[in-house]
This record gives sequence, C-alpha cells and structure tokens, in this order.
Amino acid sequence: MSSTKKSTDRLIKKYPNRRLYDTQTSSYITLSDVKQLVLDADEFTVVDAKTNEDLTRSILLQIILEEEAHGVPMFSSNVLAQIIRYYGHAMQGMMGSYLEKNVQAFTDIQSKFVNASTGALEGKPFNTEMWTQFMNIQGPMMQGMMNSYIDQSKNLFLQMQEQMQNQSKAMFGAAFPFVPPGQDKK
Repeated sequence: MSSTKKSTDRLIKKYPNRRLYDTQTSSYITLSDVKQLVLDADEFTVVDAKTNEDLTRSILLQIILEEEAHGVPMFSSNVLAQIIRYYGHAMQGMMGSYLEKNVQAFTDIQSKFVNASTGALEGKPFNTEMWTQFMNIQGPMMQGMMNSYIDQSKNLFLQMQEQMQNQSKAMFGAAFPFVPPGQDKK
C-alpha cells in the first residue's frame, strides 16, 4: 500500500436507483468493484449524484456489513455491542482514535512482516516446507513485532486514560476540589 496520496481521487457517483457510476471508467460498477478498489488501495470518493453529499463512509460500512454477513466474521456480537455503546458517549472520539491507531499499528506490523518475507522466497513457489522454514526464522521477529504492537496499544490506552482524567479534573475541579489523601482542607 502506498502512503502517498494521489492528487485526484477517483469519483464515484451514487444515483437514486442505488447504482454506482465510476466517472473514471464511465461505467456503472458494483459494490464488489468498490471493494476491489479498497483492496487495491485506490483512493476514491463516493458522492450522491444529486446533492454531492459524501457517501464514502456509508459505502465502506455497507461493504463491511456484507463481509460480516458472509463467510467468517471479523467482529463478534460482543465487540459490535461494545462499539455501539460508545456512540453518543463522551468517550466516542477517543475510542475512534484509539481503534484507528491500533489498526494502523497492526497494519504497519503486517507490512514489515510482508517486506521481511519477500526476500525469503527468492522466486520459488511457497510450499509447506518453505512455510515451516520461514516461520522458524521469523518466529522471534514476529514475537518482537507483536510485543511492540502490544506495547503501542498499552501506551495508547494509557494516553486515553490520562486524557480522561485530565478532562474530568477540568470539568469537575472547580466544583469538587481534589485534596490528596493525608492533607486537610484549610
């Protein structure tokens, strides 16, 4: 995946009949085609053909919904319920940021793993024996990367917790002054 953004995004228009029109190819496309754009890391924007309202997130959520409904779901019912509980909650913004940073950290680790594995193949087909060999060599590296991911996740959570404490002190500090234990109010 490229980290540089293209100067012009691909524009997809959604019409009232629920059809998607790709302005780059001048043709109608399906949700599967949009999914392929995501998999290919192509930048795109989906807009309502009449109002020009940005519908990109809505279309991406629709793709996730279809993926969750078929095959092996990524999210358990419990995780989905927990996410729903954060909507409208004071922590909604922080939780979104926390999840985004964790997904990015995991993606970075995955990218490092893929880059490290590329040199090991040397143009040979990847069979079971090669996979075993590769995992024996890469095991310690994977453990290090996962430990790094866990540390990053823990640090993000601690930062989020500190932000919550600071916000609480700012909101309630005047009404409920904090007196450290062992000190008397004067």
